[in-house]
Amino acid sequence: MVDDNELSKLRNISAPAPGESAKARAFDAALRAFDQENISTVTQGSVGGLRLTERAQKLWSEIMQKKLFATRAIAGLVALPIAGYATFHLLREQPLKFDGDEKITETLADKPATIKPTTAEPKTAPTELAKDKKAETDAESRDAADALLAPASPPKADAPAKINETEYGTLQTNKQAPTPAPTGGFALDGTTSAPSTSRVARMPAAESKLMAPQQPAMAPADQVVRQEENRDRVQDFKTNPVHAALEDPVSTFSIDVDTASYSFVRRSLKEGFVPQADTVRVEEMINYFPYDWKGPDSASTPFNSTVSVMPTPWNTHTRLMHVAIKGFDIKPAEQPKANLVFLIDVSGSMDEPDKLPLLKSAFRLLVSKLKADDTISIVTYAGDAGTVLMPTKVAEKDKILNAIDNLQPGGSTAGEAGIKEAYRLAQQSFVKDGVNRVMLATDGDFNVGQTDDDDLKRLIDSERKTGVFLSVFGFGRGNLNDQMMQTIAQNGNGTAAYIDTLAEAEKVLVEDASSTLFTIAKDVKIQVEFNPNKVSEYRLIGYETRALNREDFNNDRVDAGEIGSGHSVTAIYEITPKGSGGEQIDPLRYGQAAVNNGGVANADEYAFVKIRYKLPNEDVSKLITTPVTSANEVASFDQASTDQRFSVAVAAFGQKLRDEDATAKFGYDKIMEIATAARGADPFGYRSEFLSLVRLASALGGNR
Repeated sequence: MVDDNELSKLRNISAPAPGESAKARAFDAALRAFDQENISTVTQGSVGGLRLTERAQKLWSEIMQKKLFATRAIAGLVALPIAGYATFHLLREQPLKFDGDEKITETLADKPATIKPTTAEPKTAPTELAKDKKAETDAESRDAADALLAPASPPKADAPAKINETEYGTLQTNKQAPTPAPTGGFALDGTTSAPSTSRVARMPAAESKLMAPQQPAMAPADQVVRQEENRDRVQDFKTNPVHAALEDPVSTFSIDVDTASYSFVRRSLKEGFVPQADTVRVEEMINYFPYDWKGPDSASTPFNSTVSVMPTPWNTHTRLMHVAIKGFDIKPAEQPKANLVFLIDVSGSMDEPDKLPLLKSAFRLLVSKLKADDTISIVTYAGDAGTVLMPTKVAEKDKILNAIDNLQPGGSTAGEAGIKEAYRLAQQSFVKDGVNRVMLATDGDFNVGQTDDDDLKRLIDSERKTGVFLSVFGFGRGNLNDQMMQTIAQNGNGTAAYIDTLAEAEKVLVEDASSTLFTIAKDVKIQVEFNPNKVSEYRLIGYETRALNREDFNNDRVDAGEIGSGHSVTAIYEITPKGSGGEQIDPLRYGQAAVNNGGVANADEYAFVKIRYKLPNEDVSKLITTPVTSANEVASFDQASTDQRFSVAVAAFGQKLRDEDATAKFGYDKIMEIATAARGADPFGYRSEFLSLVRLASALGGNR
């Protein structure tokens, strides 16, 4: 800090006289600028004759010259005290001595924040983008230098970017809307003009270089950041608890073949932050990957189940009971006709590059996958629902693609009216023994009509009984209604997927088109009864949002998940064998716990797995059962199949992201080790991408 003596010295210092050479240069520059502006050689108005203004201009010029001689000294005297006052504040805020030979290092405030555009940009070819990027870099360098020569009254530029912490723990920048520049900026050449738009947009970067010394730089750890408002609606849930097999031996849940959670987690990590725990649904992460489980021998049985018991890599006292289901894969030639209705959200919230533009590209991919005799209709909703394309055969592909390309965003979201209109068109072109499905694409912003999830559930549930199923595809972020997506998909006999890239659109709508479109079994439920003579405790990994009551298993009126053609579904239990020493629940002192259970029937079985399902066009369920015995055991984890080990690695990763106790001491390096050794055949690079996500999560750390 500066003491009082130094302040007194500064106050008593007399302002130095302006230098003669500086005064002369300023005077000459002012005269040249004035003459260039007011004594132009280019005539104004009609060229038929010159206006008699030369004498008046000359007289005015002489008068102004005399005034300028008198005022230049006054201007210098006024400027010097201001400079001294600014110097005083600089010294007060910067106690460290600065020598001219030292190099100035940029702080975080010096660097222009990267602002993510909030409006859709026109499409540009890659080569043009590269050129534009280089041009923009050069322009930024030039404009930064220009900003240092800013006039005394610079135009008001954009508000500086504010660094905030989002709800997921990342640092992002939010920029205020630009303020229109005033027209009174005085340029060096004497003209009055506003700076260019590009310069105004980048003005905060240059200003920060000039003004940074007024504020002491803070270390990153000392920065006060505000958490950005979380507008994504995600269903919160608690991790499945550990159950005592003697007290609660039965576990019941609906299968889940959705993949939205994995895509959301991937985007979060690639954008540099650890995802919220509630966005991580472990079963969806496991089931994102294709596995080569053993399928059924014929179409008469829609799927086959395989159960294995293996050591747990993160706990030496427990084992994993791995349940793998594989659906029958319908050959393309045998696939039924499809009647699809694209229900597309074109509300104002969809006006972002990763929403409606990506949606258009995704559905173009799907159209290219369909057969000529399949039917497509398009319904949009924004403020009101409208039919963009009446039922049209895919043979008229150009007509369908043109309808997709002409979609434009705008308005609020009348989701209820859109869904009703989509179901009406689906019924109008209903294909008996075929695929009748509404494909909803949205960011989930239902703000007009039946916005309550329960109302939506009842609407979708009633329409499902007509034989028209519904799948939902989420786009974008910041307004994503994941909870609504799950409600619609679970009650519409469909699936929910989150599409964040064109590659993901290709996976969901092209590579997995058969499993996405063609249902081979509906209302699939799993119930496992554990033998307390062999198993002390158990817990189901994932499926928290798909839990069912025990009595729901035999109730055919209770809806459950669907399996598509070729779908693979995996469920993993962590079980504690009796007497292993890994029990977390103390045994009861009184009652049934004290009874000798040696006489239990089928005492050598770990568990009994039951799967109940319905064929797509039937309302009565069928039952498949599998006893789990020592014959299902795998001696060591390394002896498990490649797919089994990789699925376990994904399960560990999901639990790690959720910060669960079971994997608290199981590091990312261990997950990497398992996944790398179990990568196996990876034709589309999904498993390699998973490894990169584990590395990102490890680097981010984030309480995990």
